[in-house]
Amino acid sequence: MVVLGLAGVLAGVPPVHADPAAQVQWGACPPDVPADPPQLQCATVPVPLDYSDPGGTQIDIMISRLASRKPEKRRGVLLLNPGGPGGTGLGLSKLLVTQGLPAAVLDSYDLIGMDTRGVGHSAPVSCGFTDDQAYFGNIPPYAPDDAAVDAQAVIAQGVAEQCAANDHEGRLRQLSTANTARDLDRIRAALGEDKASFLGFSYGTALGAAYASMFPDRADRVVLDSNIGDTFLDHDGMRRYGRGMEETFPDFAKWAAARHDSYGLGRTPEEVRRTYFTLAERLDETPVDGMDGGLFRFGTFFTLYRETSYAATAQSWQALLESGNAGPAGGRPPGTGAPSPSDNAWSVFLAVTCNDVEWPADVQAYRRAVAEDREKYPLYGAAAANIMPCAYWQLGPSEPPVRIEAGGPANVLIVQNRRDPVTPLRGGELLDEKFGDRSRLVRVDGSGHGAYVLGTNPCALNVTTGFLVDGTMPEQDVTCEKAGTPG
Repeated sequence: MVVLGLAGVLAGVPPVHADPAAQVQWGACPPDVPADPPQLQCATVPVPLDYSDPGGTQIDIMISRLASRKPEKRRGVLLLNPGGPGGTGLGLSKLLVTQGLPAAVLDSYDLIGMDTRGVGHSAPVSCGFTDDQAYFGNIPPYAPDDAAVDAQAVIAQGVAEQCAANDHEGRLRQLSTANTARDLDRIRAALGEDKASFLGFSYGTALGAAYASMFPDRADRVVLDSNIGDTFLDHDGMRRYGRGMEETFPDFAKWAAARHDSYGLGRTPEEVRRTYFTLAERLDETPVDGMDGGLFRFGTFFTLYRETSYAATAQSWQALLESGNAGPAGGRPPGTGAPSPSDNAWSVFLAVTCNDVEWPADVQAYRRAVAEDREKYPLYGAAAANIMPCAYWQLGPSEPPVRIEAGGPANVLIVQNRRDPVTPLRGGELLDEKFGDRSRLVRVDGSGHGAYVLGTNPCALNVTTGFLVDGTMPEQDVTCEKAGTPG
């Protein structure tokens, strides 16, 4: 009853109206924020740490602005999110400009990047991760059998307890997609805007979907690229990573087979796939140069994010094949006990993911999932289905996950590559189904993580740019055929 009562209070928090007198004090960005283009400026916006106590402790959210190049064409602000959760977004406008964000978008909007709550320069949080811990990131290690799941459960429980012990100021427990969406509305109001548009990638699609659902009258044009399928990541969403790798790996296998004379990984895609399993199983038995089978599988999975990574991956496979077991044996090198460079990112990922929604607490549920996905998605499923600290999380959730609101304006464009290792096509379809008439789905015959600007498909670029600049919403879902690929 206490949780239900709190949820009712939070759901009833009204949107903050734009204050014409609101002024954000823009100035130089911190030294670690990319300064090119030099017009990039930074500022902070205060928000409540706990929205159920709006007059209580405040934290500062740091935002960045790349102002419209042509004020006479400016139509508003475009809030940006790079994903994560836990990724810094202050320099995202620079990346998009570098990747070729069309001039019409740069003229139409002030691009607003940010470090979301808990990240970087915005009241950062820490679970206290060090480089000698048996915890290597937000994707669990590959689990060859039940014993590996049980071993990971011990690590996961220890991490959950460690995060709770390090929540000295109560910040970790206040990290959630719902609270970050509320922060977006505060930022919109502080900028003096009645509405705000949004462009989010990967986890940013969950945040954008939450913002469009919680503040349908405040969200202007919303673009969601590379979708996780809801406003939260749960165990089912994590398991879709296995599906994503199965659907995307054939692109790499085909690429490598066409270059067999150079790399020797297989003359057909099927042979390349067999080479993958040969190397993974060999490294399971005898790690080489700090590379074990789990790290090899993760490295290959991550390679599929970008086709530009294929050549480097093929070279590393070639070296492993040629060296056999001749290299120095040994698993991951020991750490020194120093703070992990990934401490902040991992901490935010866990806090948001575990606070957003309940995860299964029964280890047997993970054993079953690993066994199922090892058969169904043999490339990677036994990693994605493994147990995470969310199974033992002590800090949340404090409210139900944000429910997709289908009763609102038709202003959500969902852009999705057909082959994406981490957010497969099914995620975009799920989100489109939940938004109903509010959304259109752009299916892109492309490969990798990121379709708009980060991809190479002209159709996806044009449809999305037309929506952002002119408000042109397709009358029905769009299929973008495969673009020409470089040799």
